[in-house]
Amino acid sequence: MLFSNILGQEHIKKHLTQSVDNGRIPHAQLFVGNEGCGTLPIALAYAQYILCSNTGGENNSGNESCNLKFNNFSHPDLHFAFPVTTSDKVKSKPVSSFYLEEWRQLLNEQPYGNLFDWYKLLGVDNKQGQIGVDEAVEIVKALTLKSYEGGHKVMLIWMAEKMNSACANKLLKLIEEPPKDTVFLLIAEDEEQIINTIRSRCQILHFPPLSENVIKDALIAQYQVEPAKATKIAHQSNGNYNKACDLAFKDSEDIQFETWFIFWIRSAFKAKGNKAAIHDLISWSEDIAKTGRETQKQFLNFCLDFFRQALLLNYNATDLVFFEPKTNKFKLENFAPFVHGNNIMDISNELQDAIYHIERNGNSKIILTDLSIKLTRLLHAKKA
Repeated sequence: MLFSNILGQEHIKKHLTQSVDNGRIPHAQLFVGNEGCGTLPIALAYAQYILCSNTGGENNSGNESCNLKFNNFSHPDLHFAFPVTTSDKVKSKPVSSFYLEEWRQLLNEQPYGNLFDWYKLLGVDNKQGQIGVDEAVEIVKALTLKSYEGGHKVMLIWMAEKMNSACANKLLKLIEEPPKDTVFLLIAEDEEQIINTIRSRCQILHFPPLSENVIKDALIAQYQVEPAKATKIAHQSNGNYNKACDLAFKDSEDIQFETWFIFWIRSAFKAKGNKAAIHDLISWSEDIAKTGRETQKQFLNFCLDFFRQALLLNYNATDLVFFEPKTNKFKLENFAPFVHGNNIMDISNELQDAIYHIERNGNSKIILTDLSIKLTRLLHAKKA
């Protein structure tokens, strides 16, 4: 993977390649960035730069046969760990090595993809994946072996915040004192979910969102999107190239989420003193509860963003508003006055509590019904 083919993040690319050129490769690094900013593609290019002895800031000057192995991410000294769960293919004790074919497909087709895309590819979006203790055993086993090509070994852990405590504790000593020439690359969206003892042993690198110009130029160059449309999509994507691609191909789950959200909001407005609307909210909760837990969590995060956008519009921070609802007869500017300083914290807390309980396998129907009833009260709160 060429650094020049990766969008933006020029200062990070320069920092990483120069550290290798100067012989100063940290043994454990944590790349932190929001979805679609390029943490995974850059980690892959960085691993290639290390393993193939490339120089000059690009992956085309070192070991040619080594660079070719990265075309399908099959280098024997590059190891992967990522969230997995049981499926039709793997009935028990799932580990990443069982899903390498699907993983390489994701890397080739959607290197900017998110966890939801990964679970959809596996056909397990009704389950929640994790990096468990069985994975830790596999990592220890892989890294105790000598390097296949006599140089470095790289262990890339994607969505490192999905490591459970048993896995994290088992890897702690290995990350602190890895075997000679072993490099850990951890990638995360939320570093706060990684235990402190792991974080403190890593050099942390924060990735900013991509600029609108970078996303616009990429859409035009890679997918021949009309410049005017590319500009609009780049603004709506909020620095997330994965979302920009979804919007360009009308493949975004946000379209379905918006339909659910607006029905929910309208029913919640009507529900005050209206029994029929309460039934609508209960039916809505039942319908959403039938979807997978990952879909439910993704939807509730979408709701959080929607409320925040309404709040920004209500307080005239229009430069930060990128949502453009597609639903007929629903205007964000008409909804915005109902989201204000007197209710936004309560709404946000209730949504985050719902996500927390769904993550921990609570009854989705009860959680969503409770959330809906609370939302009815909160939306009618008076502005202070």
